[in-house]
Amino acid sequence: MSQSESVTAAVLVIGDEILSGRTQDTNTNYIAKFLGALGIDLREARVVPDVEEEIVAALNALRARFTYVFTTGGIGPTHDDITADAVARAFGVGIDYHPEALAMLAARFANPADFNEMRKRMARIPFTAALVKNSASVAPGFHIGNVFVMAGVPMIMRAMLEDIAPTLKRGAIVHSATVQARIAEGRIAAGLAAIQRDFPELAIGSYPFYREDGFGVQLVARGRDAAKVETAAGAIEMLVRAEGAEPTRV
Repeated sequence: MSQSESVTAAVLVIGDEILSGRTQDTNTNYIAKFLGALGIDLREARVVPDVEEEIVAALNALRARFTYVFTTGGIGPTHDDITADAVARAFGVGIDYHPEALAMLAARFANPADFNEMRKRMARIPFTAALVKNSASVAPGFHIGNVFVMAGVPMIMRAMLEDIAPTLKRGAIVHSATVQARIAEGRIAAGLAAIQRDFPELAIGSYPFYREDGFGVQLVARGRDAAKVETAAGAIEMLVRAEGAEPTRV
């Protein structure tokens, strides 16, 4: 594919524990950075509860809009792990034990009695789906259509991403430059807006910070043309200096 074509993605985080605040979602941040290194733009992230209708609706909406959808959570052995069933319903296919997944999981248990019915649930895979391997716990995720279904446990999710990466389309890498200054955001807002108008193909953002030693702002230019990103960063540095502050690159 042409490097100018956009490859997009969405993340669907599944789990009551995320929405209740019991568990902090770190997977979305990791996935965003992982995909960014491949030139894939993460355009949207949603969090839904362990409710089949909610998962199906969100998945169908996202997979129609983006090149890829990555789900995390809900593929374990317990009663509330319903992601596989929801994905099967979204794609209109059946679901059953996958022979290869069943064999991989069974091999983990020296005592066959320990491989109980609940643990076997992790081998239930929608029809037509391909397994996503993971080197951390053996229990697989799966890939169907443009959807990749992964575990919620960060270490396992990351292992699954490594297995998925070689299959993904690449886009042009996004470059960024960050200028930091000890200056009030409001003082440079108008000048920053003018720079954005000069570089409409770039995304220019302003991110204030407040620390024990004072306040300031980080000004970020992002885009696929490295030369234009650098030129915009230089313009930002000039703006900061014109307002009496000293810019630094971070």
